[in-house]
Amino acid sequence: MKKTEIVGFNRANLGRSASNQLRAEGQVPCVLYGGKEQVSFYAPAYLFRPLIYTPDAYEVKLNIEGKEYQAILQDKQFHPVNDTLTHADFLEITADKVIKISVPIRLVGTPAGLSAGGKLQHKLRKLRLQGPASAIPEYVDVDVTSLKLGDSVKVEVIDLPGLSILDALSNPVASIVIPRAAKMAGDEGDDDEEDGEEDSSEAAAE
Repeated sequence: MKKTEIVGFNRANLGRSASNQLRAEGQVPCVLYGGKEQVSFYAPAYLFRPLIYTPDAYEVKLNIEGKEYQAILQDKQFHPVNDTLTHADFLEITADKVIKISVPIRLVGTPAGLSAGGKLQHKLRKLRLQGPASAIPEYVDVDVTSLKLGDSVKVEVIDLPGLSILDALSNPVASIVIPRAAKMAGDEGDDDEEDGEEDSSEAAAE
């Protein structure tokens, strides 16, 4: 996983009115759980930008008034109108703690089918994994070099020792499809060949 840091402050007052006041000041109310104690804190909203607006999986170092925790973002809530972050839940982790997390899939290589007019479709962007936090990768690489026209690669080919894959093994990750324009052109070519055969037959009959 990638790493980032968020500096926060303990909350002295809980409740809706206190939370709304924090949001008005550009802060995000947060909760850290999963460890020896549950910690209610807040942090500046701008610190969440690299964590929220990205497909990457992050391990977060929370620095709450000098006390540090390792965590992952477990849940987040947004305002229904302006889409600003209104609350964040963090799960405290250790290197050997088993967690569930979604990791981006990265396609590697140039598919053979591209040179034949095919188009690469990336169907599954993230893979859900379960395992020790220390074993979670930044990306899951899937080799698509051998894919020809009509071929696809599925989750079942992915091998991640020490980790469990939570997505269905039959789910396609990527495939090579024939663009509609190319397919129509091919169909028209077939029709022309058939017409030519008919003309030749008629000429032979005469």
